[in-house]
Amino acid sequence: MNKELANIEQEVNILTAKVRDLQKEIGKVIVGQEETITQLLITFLAGGHALLEGVPGLAKTLMIRTLSDAIDLEFKRIQFTPDLMPSDIIGTEILEEDYSSGKKFFKFNKGPLFANIILADEINRTPPKTQAALLEAMQEFEVTYSGKTYSLERPFFILATQNPIEQSGTFMLPEAQQDRFLLYIKIGYPNAADETTILKNTTGTATAAVQKVINGEDIKRLQQLVREIPISDALIEQVSKIVRATRPETSENTFVKEWVSWGAGPRAGQAMILVAKARALIEGRLSVTLEDIKAVSKPVLRHRIVVNFRAESEGITTDLVTEALLKTL
Repeated sequence: MNKELANIEQEVNILTAKVRDLQKEIGKVIVGQEETITQLLITFLAGGHALLEGVPGLAKTLMIRTLSDAIDLEFKRIQFTPDLMPSDIIGTEILEEDYSSGKKFFKFNKGPLFANIILADEINRTPPKTQAALLEAMQEFEVTYSGKTYSLERPFFILATQNPIEQSGTFMLPEAQQDRFLLYIKIGYPNAADETTILKNTTGTATAAVQKVINGEDIKRLQQLVREIPISDALIEQVSKIVRATRPETSENTFVKEWVSWGAGPRAGQAMILVAKARALIEGRLSVTLEDIKAVSKPVLRHRIVVNFRAESEGITTDLVTEALLKTL
């Protein structure tokens, strides 16, 4: 048993070293944003999808493209526009002819969704009909077209971006689709030192070469290891308390009762535990702590709590609601 445990620890050390190499490769291109990069990698290890929000010019698209350059997986970018149709994402049937027999038949031509890493750029610029085309793929890892179901190759990640300030011609993501994203990551402005470095690195002739340091099999094994990491019953109970406390009809928290319209569902608790396990693994630990739960609470709950109209007018955000709940732990 000790030998088996030693082998697992050795495997974990090798794989987490590859994750650290992945962070270094991304750091060649992306200056700062360490927490954002960590949250993206946590999403990968937990087997989920991420929604990134930030103002223009914060390298959201570049960050995802650099991440894909360092992973030996197929990458596709979909630029979401108001005229984009579901078939442009999923694919469509085309009429072909068998020249030997002269018979005609329909063949399914796979769309860009059939890749391992999907960049859904400016996802809120396309109508709900097209946004909904992603739902089955995000949840079931398969798509259905003309009555036939096609499986998507694993690992499969959708990384979507959206702009919070340019609302002309945008369509707000429905709550049901937002809930499919494991994490809602907000990207802030760089600090003064990082911004100076960015200006220096991006206005010359030098370009960083990103190497592929991890493959799909490594990621699938890491996803399996994440689920095997133990978490105590006491911490699971804490997660349940946090999620249930977001619901104004059952919460005892006065802040929630005053400012929240709808609370998080059970999927939030599942996400919080998985993401906390992934964070522990990235940090080289084989157990989850309360600090892991606290660290991931905001990006997990950010898009699963709906504040009321009065809260919006007063500037009360879901992050403030989460902070109020964490103080009660």
